Amino acid sequence: MTTKRNILVTSALPYANGPIHMGHMVEYIQTDIWVRFQKLKGNTCYYVCADDAHGTPIMLHAEKRGITPEQLIEEISIDHKADFADFLIDFDNYYSTHSAENQTFAESIYLRLKAAGHIVSKTIKQAYDPEKNMFLPDRYVKGECPKCGTKDQYGDNCEACGATYSPTDLKNPVSAVSGATPIEKESEHMFFKLSNFENMLHEWTSNTDNPNGHQTVQTEVSHKLKEWFDVGLMDWDITRDAPYFGFNIPETDNKFFYVWMDAPMGYLASFSNLCDAKGIDFDDYWNPNSKAEVYHFIGKDIINFHTLFWPAVLEGAGYRKPSAVFAHGFLTVNGQKMSKSRGTFIKARTFLDHLNPEYLRYYFAARLNNRIDDLDLNFEDFAQRVNSDLVGKVVNIASRCAGFIVKRFDKTLASEISEPELYNKFVNAGESIAAHYENREYHAAMREIMELADTANQYIDEKEPWVVAKQVNNDKELQNICSTGINLFRVLITYLKPILPATAEKAETFLNCGSLDWEAINTPLSNHSINKFKALMTRVDIDKIDSMIEASKETAATEEDKLVSGPLADDPIRDTIEYDDFAKIDLRIALIANAEHVEKADKLLKLTLDLGGEIRQVFAGIKSAYAPEDLVGKHTVMVANLAPRKMRFGLSEGMVLAAGPGGKDLWILEPQKGALPGMRVK
Repeated sequence: MTTKRNILVTSALPYANGPIHMGHMVEYIQTDIWVRFQKLKGNTCYYVCADDAHGTPIMLHAEKRGITPEQLIEEISIDHKADFADFLIDFDNYYSTHSAENQTFAESIYLRLKAAGHIVSKTIKQAYDPEKNMFLPDRYVKGECPKCGTKDQYGDNCEACGATYSPTDLKNPVSAVSGATPIEKESEHMFFKLSNFENMLHEWTSNTDNPNGHQTVQTEVSHKLKEWFDVGLMDWDITRDAPYFGFNIPETDNKFFYVWMDAPMGYLASFSNLCDAKGIDFDDYWNPNSKAEVYHFIGKDIINFHTLFWPAVLEGAGYRKPSAVFAHGFLTVNGQKMSKSRGTFIKARTFLDHLNPEYLRYYFAARLNNRIDDLDLNFEDFAQRVNSDLVGKVVNIASRCAGFIVKRFDKTLASEISEPELYNKFVNAGESIAAHYENREYHAAMREIMELADTANQYIDEKEPWVVAKQVNNDKELQNICSTGINLFRVLITYLKPILPATAEKAETFLNCGSLDWEAINTPLSNHSINKFKALMTRVDIDKIDSMIEASKETAATEEDKLVSGPLADDPIRDTIEYDDFAKIDLRIALIANAEHVEKADKLLKLTLDLGGEIRQVFAGIKSAYAPEDLVGKHTVMVANLAPRKMRFGLSEGMVLAAGPGGKDLWILEPQKGALPGMRVK
């Protein structure tokens, strides 16, 4: 008999400063699938998580809204919990890092590390906002990249060339909080000496002898870690200065734990909170000699933290290290980064408002492997795969057989399975499918399950129960065929239960068999009463996908988005030019003497401009915003020395100036009263 396992699983803590979106769901769905599989196999498996609820962004966001940080994180917590629940993410405990338990862990671990000589104090220079009187986190300083010169880059790395640096290295830096030019200011900070644990981390990250064959880190992660080891492990700043929303560091007056120091304690705090509620022994999972398994599911952007800093902190504070860290890639939509303007930056709630969450759970499962590859959500493939696999194959098996059993046999299945070899083939596949689940090779599990579904449908096609039903004295054969089909469906839906928990629950009602269990499928249902079949899942409606994308476009301009949108964000200032370049442009006041439509031109108006004695003809793309009669008599500004441009409608001898994104949102420039035609604009 297989020994049952004791497992603790966590996902990365979502930041309590905004809503959950599709990119987040890649992680929580794959983690939930793995946990549900472990429970389905009879293992004891707890899944805990929490909101990451501290930091400068939360403090500033709350300040902007005129509420306290505590009020903000409470609002966000309610939304996060609702989104996760409706996506069928079944946490055993979902907590917050702003908790008494978390403060206790942060303080005690810090004091243990300090007593062991792993904390040192250093005086450093930081960017400081002289208007807000606060030190600025790296991401709150923006400027020109010191390596490639790209503008509007954050204070820690350049999105254009990939260079990393400190905020003080930026050229022409500005505070993202106030717009002021930051100054350098000294401050005493505490650092965690990561280098003290280099040998241990080398050994731990190289371990391939973990429970159930899991490497501590994936091969791709090992390669990245080698680069970091070769460079040398740097001390980790764990301090932030007031004002800051977080926990005060013991034995200090105005120093706070940096969010990366107290956030991982959320794993411990959330589990501790669960232990207190359920009577679980915390030490059975976290003491250094624990035989339990602990796994972290994370995104590839926080590998450094979870494979170096966090295990070193645990080691230094006297706790066990994780059994393994499972990293994954990012989400793209239709082959591109998620985009608010294209409507592909989709919030979890927007998806839920339009589509069944199990559609996404299945699609992600069908695409996920145990590497750190990015995952693409292609909506055309999404609809085709869900409709074909789930509705056209799996659900179709039950719907093709159930009616005959209900109507012809008083809802009762045959007294024995008539195709034992076929049924055993399905049951025996469970070993391979379970191995795929265990190794997070979900795509391989889905492929094998769908091959079985094809086999089941082929069996029904060959046996043609609809034909047999019309034949005389063939009731026994009809009952056998349909009973076999329903038993095969039961096996398949059991295999899919970690991915489709709501559909599985409906199937349990239909099958009248109690909770679907991995071991129970070894015995087929015989002489068993089922219930009337009701539709388990409907097809993906393409119109609902389109509506979801449109809704995402409409809601893109939230208050948070407005912080980073507007004319400058949508149309950034171009590269700097020299004064001599600008001086070459001759701008003049012009009177619009006449304006008229241009035949067969959708956007153009023909303007006759009087420059105070010289007449110019200009074709301007402003037809969508102005009627010709509204322009006659107005003064405007034109580029007078622009080379004439020959168009199919005639010669355009300059350009009038207008502002706006286009369409009806265009406004020609008009000088104030007193400006005369021909005057130079300086």
